[in-house]
Amino acid sequence: MSHLMRIGTRGSRLAMTQTEWVAGRVRAAHPDVEVQIETFRTAGDRDRATPLAHLPGVGFFVKELETALLDGRIDLAIHSMKDVPTRVPDGLAVEAAVPEREDVRECLVTPAGLRLDELPQGATVGSSSPRRWAMLLAVRPDLAFMDLRGNVETRLAKLEKGVCQATVLASAGLTRLGMLDRRMVKMETRVMLPAAGLSAGGDAPGAARLGTILAERLLLAGAGRLLAPEAGGYEDGADDA
Repeated sequence: MSHLMRIGTRGSRLAMTQTEWVAGRVRAAHPDVEVQIETFRTAGDRDRATPLAHLPGVGFFVKELETALLDGRIDLAIHSMKDVPTRVPDGLAVEAAVPEREDVRECLVTPAGLRLDELPQGATVGSSSPRRWAMLLAVRPDLAFMDLRGNVETRLAKLEKGVCQATVLASAGLTRLGMLDRRMVKMETRVMLPAAGLSAGGDAPGAARLGTILAERLLLAGAGRLLAPEAGGYEDGADDA
């Protein structure tokens, strides 16, 4: 007798890629389980014009998933950990399942594959992330910024059209989509501190891996409402010395 597992996710290519990966692991481990994927359009998906920093509240990419879980319409949801608020509604839990982590570094993306120090003076960087703005300005105070929203494919298309001269994308997402190429230059974490939980989210955890993500989310929670969810944080697993 088969059992039904309903997995909720957003409908973007990256969200579907991550969800299909989890579904594949479930099917391989439990052949008697029928996996059904349900897609949702979130508030963040519906409003593509408002800069993320100006959207009200938090969790605008997960609210619909949380509601579906609480209503019993899905059994679990897959979402990138960096976008999950540190406070979730009563009756829900996160951090219960974290897969092996991808490279946490972020990529500077330009048509010519330039490094940060090779960008022209006053170059315009497209990004909706205040965290990325602040960290890039610490190294290159001459840079200008414009709001740039959309999924990975949309932002790359705008870059190629000359809407901006550079953008920043997570290496993990590019790797999972098979899109990492010569246009992308990885920046070290001392230059671009990643968002807490970046590159994590999904399947059966190891205790150490889960502990690392919990430490980063505790740091984010402690940053307070003025910084969250744009505070950076990365626990590299090195021993204190």
